[in-house]
Amino acid sequence: MEKTIITAAVSGSRPTKEMHPAVPYTPKAIAQAAIECCRAGAAIAHIHVRDPETGAPSSKIKLFREVVDRIRQECDIVINLTTSGLNLTGENIIEARLEPVTLNPEICSLDIGSMNFRDKAFVNPPEWGRTAAQRMREHNVKPEIEVFDVGHIGQAVHWIDEGLIDAPPYFQLCMGAGWGIAATPENLLFMQGQLPANVPWSVLGVGRMQLPMITMGMLLGGHIRVGFEDNIYLRKGVLAKNNAQMVEVAVNLVEQLQREVATPSEARRILGLSNGAIG
Repeated sequence: MEKTIITAAVSGSRPTKEMHPAVPYTPKAIAQAAIECCRAGAAIAHIHVRDPETGAPSSKIKLFREVVDRIRQECDIVINLTTSGLNLTGENIIEARLEPVTLNPEICSLDIGSMNFRDKAFVNPPEWGRTAAQRMREHNVKPEIEVFDVGHIGQAVHWIDEGLIDAPPYFQLCMGAGWGIAATPENLLFMQGQLPANVPWSVLGVGRMQLPMITMGMLLGGHIRVGFEDNIYLRKGVLAKNNAQMVEVAVNLVEQLQREVATPSEARRILGLSNGAIG
């Protein structure tokens, strides 16, 4: 059985300092959180950027660039930049969403299907999926195919069958986000069963379902994601000290389940990455 890849999603776009004062806003703080997670055992850092003053979600390429540069100066963690575009408006949204690809990260998220969060629609039309897959392939960036419901897997398989996504495709099963598929054991089994055979996949659980979903994900042979983007609590009523503490909990869980934690180099091999940029 492959070693377990731990992804740390350190900031996201929704948690705020009002919720938890340790939520990172500035490029320096976001990069430092990723570096600390690497030292704690994470192999991948999933990066969103925020307005450094207000903490509002941002997609400014200069903020992404600073985070990437700071991380690469300090550690060899695999960098995964978001292309979500949830908060973008105006013209040429697809091009704006794809700007992080130009920084040559090893991975970028690729949200295949549309869905409703509780306060807004997350729109990912077919034109987006096709264009993003092609652009990532041109830049030798591995898509992390984020799926929030079972139909999204079907859409991803369509692009895979067309040859737009190179082997091995890498899936992130997003459980319990908004009005996507609920984070239950039955649903995780169902989602895992719809994936193409023998592909690497990871699972996240939102809020209190983080620990149950990553535990079950490992038992099913998957990889796992933790971090403030998905959950800020260590246990009921107790805030995690920082993102690195959540990685430490995941590392301990991996070891208790008699598995081994993948290093960044091992994660690159498992996922078939070839665009490493280690500083």
